[in-house]
Amino acid sequence: MKIVHRLRSRIALLPALVFFSGAPITAADRPPNILFILADDLGYGDVGCYNPESKVPTPHIDRLAAQGMRFTDAHSPSTVCTPTRYSILTGRMAFRTGNRSVFTGAGGPGIIEKERLTLPQMLRDKGYSTALFGKWHVGLTFLDSSGKPINDNKPEAIQRIDFTRPIPDAPIHRGFDRFFGTACCPTTDWLYAFIDGDRIPVPPTQLIDKKDIPKNPYTNDCRPGRIAPDFDMEEIDMIFLKKSLQFLDEHAAKSPAKPFFLFHSAQAVHLPSLPGKAFQGKTKAGPHGDFIAEFDHIVGALLAKLDELGLAENTLVMLSSDNGPEVPTVVNMRKDYGHDGARPWRGVKRDQWEGGHRVPFITRWPAKIAPAKRSAQTACLTDLMATCAAITGAKLPDDAAEDSVDLLPVLLGKDEGKPVRDFTLHQTWTFQLAIRQGDWKYLDHPGSGGNRYDQRSELAPFILPEDAPDAPGQLYNLATDPGETRNLYHQHPEIVQKLKALLEQTKASGRSAPQR
Repeated sequence: MKIVHRLRSRIALLPALVFFSGAPITAADRPPNILFILADDLGYGDVGCYNPESKVPTPHIDRLAAQGMRFTDAHSPSTVCTPTRYSILTGRMAFRTGNRSVFTGAGGPGIIEKERLTLPQMLRDKGYSTALFGKWHVGLTFLDSSGKPINDNKPEAIQRIDFTRPIPDAPIHRGFDRFFGTACCPTTDWLYAFIDGDRIPVPPTQLIDKKDIPKNPYTNDCRPGRIAPDFDMEEIDMIFLKKSLQFLDEHAAKSPAKPFFLFHSAQAVHLPSLPGKAFQGKTKAGPHGDFIAEFDHIVGALLAKLDELGLAENTLVMLSSDNGPEVPTVVNMRKDYGHDGARPWRGVKRDQWEGGHRVPFITRWPAKIAPAKRSAQTACLTDLMATCAAITGAKLPDDAAEDSVDLLPVLLGKDEGKPVRDFTLHQTWTFQLAIRQGDWKYLDHPGSGGNRYDQRSELAPFILPEDAPDAPGQLYNLATDPGETRNLYHQHPEIVQKLKALLEQTKASGRSAPQR
């Protein structure tokens, strides 16, 4: 078996070495390095190049867009984090797993099946070094002192973890060579400690003391729990950044001929808004504005490191967010600073309306992507896997990346204006589903599918008149009504029937991407 494994490993490396053959190999001919930067809860309207009325400067993200391609119709696979992250890593919509969990603390097991091909594993099989630094949040199996899995989202479960035991379904068991980060939302959930590889080297030994956390509408989302002595709530993102920069330095020094896939999974800008000390007061848009500025700094530091190491030309950089902006940030930023993180869309995080899942998506690859490009192609973050497969020459089996579509023709300017997606699926964490085809979007449920909109909620000021209150679903034409204000369910029953049938068909078939 060891001989077979060594042969397979060598064969897997061959495409990275002979992907382009014949003429002398230039930097632009090698399989590209891939850097994926994922923000948490960054809204479409939080970024200057998407929202000219943004009150938060984002010069580094804006520069990235000016040097590459900015998608204006890109979507997270879900309106919340756990299902989106599963879908990014597998190219498959998370509702197909049947698991509704958004994990906290010792919650698990991981929802990425052991046998499922992941994006990092696919790239590792093509000779890439793979690393993830930051938030995981796809579930982990922690063990108690008897070796039994805990798999419990309750805060008391943290006290049952045996920190000497490895985590059997950590990111390093799902395709990543290296991982340093947190199980769930770093400054929100019960377990405030870092994971290195598949262990927590510095266990949480104290109860978190919230008295030093600033009191404002942007810091309420910090649950009681246990915290490790090396876990600085305000410097989490700077710690993640340091790890990513070190990885780039080490890779350039030790493996310059080998491509890398680096997934930088930021805490910013998930609540609570606790910007690092260097960013406090940096903007005129309060603590959340400062947090957005910190994320922009992170982007700039990663881009500067690529320049410093001479890697920028043949590195595909992709930047996006796991869903739309959070309720308290949108409500209070609108009121306090005139900043709208969801602009110009209806809805926020958890909502099936556009504001819940239409996200920034920017790509840069100087060797291949022309600068200052804008694409109106409908895209989904599930598409990363099929796109990276096309770039690297990886063959995707039929039972992998079932909802992933190749965007490479779009990146290279060879799509000729033809839609690369026939339709796109959307989901909430409760498995409420929607489908988009062309200008038509059908929501297979009434209401937002996520947040509560009533007179007692903080979203009460944003309730729109319901012109089809008896309709079991919603139909909008985004070309004529991008704000999703007019439910056309009763006016176009034939379109409702067509889209609902297509939705049921893709549920039954287990895929939305074309057969390969």
